Amino acid sequence: MADELELLRRANPVTPVDPHFGDGPLDHNAERRLNRLLNDRRPDRVRRMRLLWGLAAACVVAALTLTFVLAGSNTTPAVAAPRPLVVRADSDPRPLDQLAERAEAAAADGSPRLVRGTHVQSWSMGLSDDKPPITLPQERIVRWKKDDSHTELVVATDPRHPGRPVISDSDGERLVEDGHVLSEQTYPPSWSDAPPAAPPPYEAARLRAYLEEVDHSGSLSTQQLLYAMGQLLDNWTLGARESAALAQVLAEAKGLRPVGQVTDRLGRAGQAYVYDGSGARQMLIMDPATGAVLGLETTFTKDEPEYAVKAGDVMQYSAWMR
Repeated sequence: MADELELLRRANPVTPVDPHFGDGPLDHNAERRLNRLLNDRRPDRVRRMRLLWGLAAACVVAALTLTFVLAGSNTTPAVAAPRPLVVRADSDPRPLDQLAERAEAAAADGSPRLVRGTHVQSWSMGLSDDKPPITLPQERIVRWKKDDSHTELVVATDPRHPGRPVISDSDGERLVEDGHVLSEQTYPPSWSDAPPAAPPPYEAARLRAYLEEVDHSGSLSTQQLLYAMGQLLDNWTLGARESAALAQVLAEAKGLRPVGQVTDRLGRAGQAYVYDGSGARQMLIMDPATGAVLGLETTFTKDEPEYAVKAGDVMQYSAWMR
């Protein structure tokens, strides 16, 4: 019961003393968190894996039925998980503290500046007890207006295979055309002074406290830090000063080791840093010139035969853009 109560507390989008408590509908972030909680009613083993995925990525597809309606008998479904990123063998690992120093130097003029909203492409693996895993590639753009209302556009898209069909997780899981709009919504004005809705600070100590509030767990483990970072980047496009502060926080994290240079799924050069957690490996990709976070990849580190998952399969990947 204690674990269930803690899950309920963390799913609650506002506290009882929040000035906006009870005066309007849940925003889209709160709805997602509540849906994840309500849909997570599987046996203990699956619940344990779900909690791991929740730490690894906020956007993992929660419950896919995998009953595909194919566009045609000759259509090749885009169901395979993307291959994990490969570190260049001839590249030298760059320590994170050096990258944090470069990020601080790059932020000297304060440009670019913090922008509310996000532009992210993600690949999330959906699992079932009796069907092969599938991967949903999608692109999400959130833009805020001056009156504090905002729009959210979600499109089925896969930059690895432009023009190929993409699996949609709506209307019974079916193949749709690349670029198909999955959802387009406008949300009414919303105000919050709680992370990640509140503007992030640009001092490392204050940003660490901000991320702890995102995760609601006090002192952050490295795995929890990476999860909270993803929540931040799914709400804000960081400016140079915020990116420098985040780089400093990441440089102080335990177990996040440099492995060398990679090219991310959008063709951008990045420095990779790996954290080996329980059942999963997370690879953080950062811009070598500015220290900005480019992406986060999570892969399985052991086989899960009952879900047709093998060690090295990509569980989730996010690529953030300006």
